[in-house]
Amino acid sequence: MNVNSGKSISVTGGGSGVGIAALIDKQVNIATASREMTTDEIKTANTNGINPVEHVIVYDGITVIVNPKNPISKLTFNQLCGIYDGSISNWKQVGGEDKPIAVISRDSSSGTYADFKKDVGFNEYKPDALTQATMGGIVSEVTQNPNAIGYIGFAYVNKDIKVLSLDNGKGSVLPTQKTILSGEYPLSRTLQIYTNGEPSGPHKRIQRLYVEPERAGYCE
Repeated sequence: MNVNSGKSISVTGGGSGVGIAALIDKQVNIATASREMTTDEIKTANTNGINPVEHVIVYDGITVIVNPKNPISKLTFNQLCGIYDGSISNWKQVGGEDKPIAVISRDSSSGTYADFKKDVGFNEYKPDALTQATMGGIVSEVTQNPNAIGYIGFAYVNKDIKVLSLDNGKGSVLPTQKTILSGEYPLSRTLQIYTNGEPSGPHKRIQRLYVEPERAGYCE
């Protein structure tokens, strides 16, 4: 904003679906999303005179977490399906202690909510799953509840939670920078931003903050 006199930037959260809808409705210039736009969303955008262009900005892994007091260290996709659709309700059913499972999820406007359901392979979340509007909220709940399970973006991992290895039938894999970048981790994914056509002017410079962070002086 210092470089571009007279220009301002407004940033609002709400989930991938909210951002994509705002781009389609011409309310924003750049939408960030943790999932790809659907065919129907692209068709609606085109009908409204919007040409969505995708820019991949980072590779991420949806990371399944539990409280450090939980003895479980890995789960299969079948077990995850059961936990999140409600057919598995006790940690004893997956080799843990005889305690009820507290299931925590993102809310339905989240791209991570949709990606997790699609990639793990269950039909619907259990009705009484506790939903959180942010990944930080999920981390907080899991930190406080020894019986909780949740899923977050890899960047939200900290020392107060326990990360689980996942097995989709090809062997158990722990999410790390290496396994996420290689695609070996089964819940690897891309995160992206969408613009209306190729960006130019100030919007191009903002896009470079995402896609080419070294140009903005950012470092990992």
